[in-house]
Amino acid sequence: MKLKPDSKVLIQGMTASLWSPYIARMQAYGTQIVAAVSPGQTTSIDDLPVFDLVEQAVAAVGAIDTTIIFVPPYQALDAALEAIASGIKQIIIISAGVPPLDMVRLLRKAEANETIIVGPNSPGIIIPGKLLLGTHASEFYTPGSIGIVSRSTTLTYEIALGLTKAGLGQSIAVSIGSDAIIGSSFLQWLQIFDEDDTTEAIVLVGEPGGNSEEAAARYIAEAIDKPVIAYIAGCHAPAGKHWGHTGTLAAVVGRGDNVGTAKSKLEAFKVAKVPVAERPSQIPELVKKALKKK
Repeated sequence: MKLKPDSKVLIQGMTASLWSPYIARMQAYGTQIVAAVSPGQTTSIDDLPVFDLVEQAVAAVGAIDTTIIFVPPYQALDAALEAIASGIKQIIIISAGVPPLDMVRLLRKAEANETIIVGPNSPGIIIPGKLLLGTHASEFYTPGSIGIVSRSTTLTYEIALGLTKAGLGQSIAVSIGSDAIIGSSFLQWLQIFDEDDTTEAIVLVGEPGGNSEEAAARYIAEAIDKPVIAYIAGCHAPAGKHWGHTGTLAAVVGRGDNVGTAKSKLEAFKVAKVPVAERPSQIPELVKKALKKK
C-alpha cells in the first residue's frame, strides 16, 4: 500500500453535508485531498475541484492513490467500480450496509485488478501525525510503533487513547469494517504490519460473529514474527445475544453453537499463544510486556 503524507486522495460523495466536517478534518491533518466526485453538483468547494466522474478527476489531477467513498450504500458498488476502472488501487468505503451481493461483485473485480478494499462500515486508516484517511478521531492517536487492526470503530479509538495515555504511540490503525462482507482481512493487515519497519507490536480487536479471528490466530502462529495482543469484545454478553453489526448477524445463521462465538475466538488465540486482554484497559500493559520479551 502507498500510505504517505504526499499520497493523492479522492473523495467520492463530497457534497453530502453529513460528511463535510470529516473532509475538513482530513485536510487539517495534512491529507492531500486533490479532488472530489459528486455528479451534477458544483464545480468546486473551498477551492477543491469537484467532478462528475472519477476519470475526469484523474485526467485533471493525475494518478490518485486512494479514494474514500462516502456515498449511500446502494451507490457504493458503482462508485468503487468507477474508481477501479480509473486505476485507483486503494479504496476505503465509509458507508455501512452495502448489499452483500454488491460486495461479492466488487471483491471479484478488486482481486482481478490488485486493488485493496477497506470496509465497508469502516472509519478508514490513520497513520498518526502523518495521514488521516477517513473518520478516525485523530485526537486520540499519537505517533509510535504499535499497529492496531480492528473490526470495531469506536472501540479502536478507545484502545488508541489507552495506548497513548500509557506512552505507547501507534504506527498505523485500521478498522477493517463490520458489514456482512468486507474487503481487506485481518490476515492481510497482519502481513502489512509484520512487514512494516515502524511497527514493533500489533493489537488485534475482534468481536463475536464470523471466523476471521480464528483464522487470524492460526496465521499469527504460522507466519507472524512480531508480538500480537488480542482483545475480543462481548465476551460477557448473554448467550444467544449478538452485536447489531450486519456481519455478526449474518455470520451466526445456520452455524453451530460454538462457531463465531467469543469463546471460540478466545480458544483459538490460546492455542496460538497470543495474549488476550480481558478488558481494553489491560492492553497497554500486555503490549509493554510483549515488547520487553521481544
